[in-house]
Amino acid sequence: MLRNEGDKLLKAIVCTPRVEYFRVDNLDKHNISQLSDKDKALYQHDILKSILERSGCKVIDVLELRGHPNSVFTRDTAICTPRGYIKLRMGLESRVGEEDWMAEILESLGEPYVGCIEGSGTVEGGDIILAGSIAFIGYSSRTNIEGIKQISNLLKEMDYEIRTVKVPIPFLHLGGAMSMVSKDCVLYCKDIFPRGFFKGFDKIDIPNATFVSGNVISLGDNKVIVESSNIEVSKKLEDQGFTVYDIDLSEFIKGRGGPSCLILPVERRIS
Repeated sequence: MLRNEGDKLLKAIVCTPRVEYFRVDNLDKHNISQLSDKDKALYQHDILKSILERSGCKVIDVLELRGHPNSVFTRDTAICTPRGYIKLRMGLESRVGEEDWMAEILESLGEPYVGCIEGSGTVEGGDIILAGSIAFIGYSSRTNIEGIKQISNLLKEMDYEIRTVKVPIPFLHLGGAMSMVSKDCVLYCKDIFPRGFFKGFDKIDIPNATFVSGNVISLGDNKVIVESSNIEVSKKLEDQGFTVYDIDLSEFIKGRGGPSCLILPVERRIS
């Protein structure tokens, strides 16, 4: 069960990069800026998994999908809700098929299926952030209007209020510009969101510096994972009383992903 991204993380799916992430024939096709160093990427991913496990999260490590280097970014393939999982539909052509792969994994874990994105609609998980009674949804190059309509209808049935925003360049997904850091507090990049968008929440604003400035993982209990290059973000969070785990994820930044892109949260509970 997952209703709020700021609650305590209990179960998450990750995908250790073993082969496919380093076997890229066309960088532009897969939206990867440069090939990663395998040894460094494995080391960084192991650190991430270790911190997740030490925080009390059950880590489910799945095999990469053959021919899909971006399958390491499990976040985008599905969204888990209080009633079960929603199968998404990838917006990047080279990622199509990852949603079927993840649906099989979630089914094997006994997660109930509650719906999917169909037809011309596209939605990637990095554009959806659940926050208690609110669902923040990004309109991006990966999530289109038809997809937003479909995911909104599914989430409204679960009593979510929908708040939608256009995701500007250089952000790939909404999750690059904002994250829940507790059930009542949102971290967000300045000068992107309209007035009142975060009504009802405590707010921590940060500079709009890079495409992953607002991308962090909430572990619950006021603990967060931050990419080590986001120095000002770490400082702001520490000043607000959060325990910050800085992790070097440079080899995944090359794949245009941040910390939260590397996990699919399956279960959280109120911390």
